[in-house]
Amino acid sequence: MRVSVRTDSEGACGVDALGYRKTIGIVVPSTNTIVGPECEALRPRGVTNHVGRLTLENKPIQASDAGFLAHVQAMRDGIGPAIDQVMTCGPDHVIMAVAIEAFTGGVAAAAALQDELSKRAGVGVSMGSTAATAALDAFGAKRLAVLTPHQPKGDETVAAYLKEAGFDVVRIVGLRCPSPRAIAEVQPSTLRKVLREIDGDDIDAILQVGTNLANGAVAAEAERWLEKPVLAMNTVTYWDALRRSGIDDRLYGFGRVLEEF
Repeated sequence: MRVSVRTDSEGACGVDALGYRKTIGIVVPSTNTIVGPECEALRPRGVTNHVGRLTLENKPIQASDAGFLAHVQAMRDGIGPAIDQVMTCGPDHVIMAVAIEAFTGGVAAAAALQDELSKRAGVGVSMGSTAATAALDAFGAKRLAVLTPHQPKGDETVAAYLKEAGFDVVRIVGLRCPSPRAIAEVQPSTLRKVLREIDGDDIDAILQVGTNLANGAVAAEAERWLEKPVLAMNTVTYWDALRRSGIDDRLYGFGRVLEEF
């Protein structure tokens, strides 16, 4: 029996064979080993992920303001070309998974960056700062404890954004990871310990920033024993990308934001 498949003039069938609901491009630093696996675990059937990388050397992250700003600038310089690269596979939506850049400059700068990247890509863009704000607003959380992998300058950048966005940053703890790859080497036991330490009756939620910190599973687990939202950066950004793409599936076992909103 012959089966006929109608195609366009280039021979394509028009719908991605695996990503027949949506395809999501994800831009990450080349040193990042965590975003890909964590986002892959979250994708619903019919949604596929496609990673583009911006080149970032695994140099020590200097604690000085100048050293940290140089680290941030290296990432900023690579974001546009990485988006151009990943757009060659035609994704329906893009995640900009460079967390610190998404918080730099405050609320107006983040909105401008998101708009700039969306225009460059020609599709919607999700990024950590605005995704975190949306998730925190969904929970009605205002008083926060924040965990980052950053040096003090990075913590200041994150805290400044969150305060401007209307949140009370009660505590912020940076792990001061010495290099980009060292962030991925932070073990679950350390994350569990720090999450317990920064919790308290004076906060509504915990937010973890930093896309190369493997906190997705730990955060989902911590929500059970802390009895409050614990939002991992990669989880909330992927949640934001799904919802902005019209994918409303509730996913269980990966944290309350994917289960409830």
